Amino acid sequence: MNAAALAALGSNLAAAAATAAAVLLTAFAVGTARRLHRTVDIAWGLAFAAVAALSYALSSGYGDDGRRLLVAAATVVWGVRLAAHIAWRGRGHGEDPRYTKFLARGRGNPHLRALLMVYLLQAGLVWLVSLPVQAASYVDSPVGVPAVLGLLLWAVGLAFEAVGDFQLARFRADPAHRGAVMDRGLWAWTRHPNYFGDFLVWWGLYLTACGTREAALVCLVSPVVMTLLLTVGSGKRLLEAHMADRPGYAAYAARTSGFLPLPPRGGRA
Repeated sequence: MNAAALAALGSNLAAAAATAAAVLLTAFAVGTARRLHRTVDIAWGLAFAAVAALSYALSSGYGDDGRRLLVAAATVVWGVRLAAHIAWRGRGHGEDPRYTKFLARGRGNPHLRALLMVYLLQAGLVWLVSLPVQAASYVDSPVGVPAVLGLLLWAVGLAFEAVGDFQLARFRADPAHRGAVMDRGLWAWTRHPNYFGDFLVWWGLYLTACGTREAALVCLVSPVVMTLLLTVGSGKRLLEAHMADRPGYAAYAARTSGFLPLPPRGGRA
C-alpha cells in the first residue's frame, strides 16, 4: 500500500465513522419516535453494509478491483440479510426485553442513555469491526488462496446463520411449540447457530480482506472483537441469561454445545 493509498484510507476511516454514526443516529430518531429501541438491531447490519458500499465507492483507483468487489459485496449481502431478517422477526412485537431492562435502570433520561450506551456504542463497534472491509479496498495485491478460503468460510457462515434463523422461525410459527425450546436441526448441535454463523462470516471476511501482512496484523482486532461480542458480550451471554428460566432450557443446555457445533450429548438430535 503506497503513500497515496494510505492517505486515502485515512480519509475512508473518517468517512466510515461518520457513515456508521449517521445510520445509528437515524435509528435512534426512529426508535425514540416509536418508543421502540429494538430498531437498533436492524440498523446494525445496515450500518456495516453502508460502510462497505462507501469504502468501495471511495477506493476506486487504489486497491485490487477483485478484492474490493468481493469484500464489499460479501459484507453488503450479510448486512442486508441480517437487517431484513430482524425486521421481519420483530414485526408486530413490542420492545425487546433487553432494552426494557436497560432503560429501566439508572438515573436520568433513558433515551439519552440509550443514545450513548446503545446507539453510539454500536456505531463505534461497527467502525472497529469493519476495519478489514475498509482496508481491503486499498490493498493492491491480487486475490490469493487465503482470500478464497476466507470467502468459503464466509459462505459457510452465512448459510449456517440463515438456515438456523429459518429453522427457528418455522419452529416458532407452529402454535404447538408455544413456550417450547427449539432443539432441532442446527439447534441440536449448538445453542447459537446464528451467532456461530456470524463468527465464521467475520473471520472469513478478515481472511478475504487482508492481502498483506501489515493489513492482517492491524485488522486482526476486527474478528477478535466480534468473537468476544458474540460469546461473552451482548450475544450469547445475555440471551442465555434471558432464557435461563424457560421450562426445558436447563436440560437443553446440558446436552447441547454452547457455541461450536458438536453432536448432542446423549445422542438426542
